[in-house]
Amino acid sequence: MSARRLLTSGAPAAPSLRFTLTSFMGAVIAIGATGWLSNLSGTPWLMASMGASCVLAFGVPDSPLAQPRSIIGGHVISTLVGLIILHTLGNSWWACALAVGLALVAMQQSRTLHAPAGANPIVVLMTGAPLSFLLTPVLAGSIVIVVVAWCLNNTRHRGSYPKYWW
Repeated sequence: MSARRLLTSGAPAAPSLRFTLTSFMGAVIAIGATGWLSNLSGTPWLMASMGASCVLAFGVPDSPLAQPRSIIGGHVISTLVGLIILHTLGNSWWACALAVGLALVAMQQSRTLHAPAGANPIVVLMTGAPLSFLLTPVLAGSIVIVVVAWCLNNTRHRGSYPKYWW
């Protein structure tokens, strides 16, 4: 293999600096808003998988995984699966495995696939999350991300986000 071929990457080009700065602002605003709302309400609006959701919503906003249907639906469905497994089978390692697998199936079949939401059943089982976890942080935090994504992504190109709502 030639040295030139070894040095040539098949990776896509880096986005423009403007796109990158808008992505940065979106992630900061969305996570900052959920953190601020957590402090204000005394209820958690923030969880780790929301950071990964921001990567999709602001870094690759045209992706099917970054659309509101997937962000909100994927988080809610996978968390609901986790809660059902927690309350029926407990929080063992095999229950975690089953919950993630079932969450994947549920997201695929409902057309709400969202990779970051695959972590939610693990979070639910490992923390023993209450049923209220579905509303905050999951639903509330997901909505905040989608609203910020709608506002900021449309500053890049008017009418560009989302590609579809439901």
